[in-house]
Amino acid sequence: MILSIIIVNWNVKKLLEKCLNSIFKNVDGLDYEVWVVDNNSADGSREYLKSLISQNENLKVILNEQNIGFAKANNQALKEATGEFVLLLNPDTEIIGNTLQTTVQFMQYNQDCGVLGGKLIGRDDKIQKSVRSFPTILSQAMVFLKFHRFFYKVKILKDYFQTDFDYEKISEVDQVMGAFLMTKKEVLEKVGLLDEKFWLWFEEVDFCKRVKEAGYKVIYYPNAAIFHYGAQSFRQMLSCPKQRTYNRSTIYYFKKHSRFVSYWPLLILNPISLFLACLVQIFSFRHESH
Repeated sequence: MILSIIIVNWNVKKLLEKCLNSIFKNVDGLDYEVWVVDNNSADGSREYLKSLISQNENLKVILNEQNIGFAKANNQALKEATGEFVLLLNPDTEIIGNTLQTTVQFMQYNQDCGVLGGKLIGRDDKIQKSVRSFPTILSQAMVFLKFHRFFYKVKILKDYFQTDFDYEKISEVDQVMGAFLMTKKEVLEKVGLLDEKFWLWFEEVDFCKRVKEAGYKVIYYPNAAIFHYGAQSFRQMLSCPKQRTYNRSTIYYFKKHSRFVSYWPLLILNPISLFLACLVQIFSFRHESH
């Protein structure tokens, strides 16, 4: 088996259908399998997947009885996957052309590449920003306080969000977005699976960091292009719970990779950040009601 594709789905049935169809249409020449892990969707996704299993022998399905989070759901399939290369793919994506073949070939010829991310194209046909540097305490403090929405030209934020990154050039980077993240079995055996303490967010940041620390490269590869609707599952979450989950993941990331003395400011800013998120949620409700 050359390629295992893993998709975690939660209530995005229509997008999942498009995603799977794009895979089946553009996977010629590869010995592959597709694992779909459904986190207890209630939009007909489970019934759709059950009906599809009998039609495609390359499709494997795991139906969870509760939403166990992104990292844990991916790990369920990662433990079963048999491919030499493994692609973590969001359900709100569509494969374009020979992206899968090109990506596999690149990793075969670049043995030091431990993680590869592709070019993400939005519904407006514009390239989405999918590369960032590793977070620092200061950059995340500014994100906690929503400063990135108003002071995005500040150097610390520009460096973190890689605002001047060239998305037409193959580059070694710190991290790539988890919407399209290819790695290989060899890397997983060396650095381990996704950290399940990240329920959502930062699991791919942590993985990329561990991969680089193990001596591999994280590569952005523009020749692998996919269409990406963007955060469709996450949009179903309200601002307050979403911010709480993001903050928890951020704090855990620094707890894991640095000393307490360095990340205590985030613990102090956490309640302020949640308060700001709740204000945003309240004003959004009022705006919608009018």
